Amino acid sequence: MDGGFFLCPDAWEFLLPAEIRHLRDAGSVCQKRWDLLTLTPMGCALLPEPAAVTAGILLLPGDCHRSDLRAGTVVTYGLSPRDSITLSSLREPVLCVQRTLPLLCGGVLEPQEFPLPGVEGAERLLPGVGTRLLWTGSPYPL
Repeated sequence: MDGGFFLCPDAWEFLLPAEIRHLRDAGSVCQKRWDLLTLTPMGCALLPEPAAVTAGILLLPGDCHRSDLRAGTVVTYGLSPRDSITLSSLREPVLCVQRTLPLLCGGVLEPQEFPLPGVEGAERLLPGVGTRLLWTGSPYPL
């Protein structure tokens, strides 16, 4: 399986499964079809338009309104109730999966919540935690 994360902050790399490549330029994002591709808000903004991006599962910010990205399944993250992966609480962070999602490890993830005790700024970590969740079925680093 091929996974990529465009413009992952270095401080988040510990969240990513070892198989996820940290993509640092738009050319590497467009070079192939990804099984899972994650875009940060900055990554979404910096991709040229139109971008030749294709993925089995594309994880992107809910406010990234691009129609040129192709994916079998688009999963959004953010603080909107429309986003597939969000937080149901910010004070004591709880990751919330709002709908059934396909998993790269096989099967599906049913709607549920995952407490994130002691995590500050959890809303900024949604792309990294979401990537781990879709790849392994768990948001927690092993």
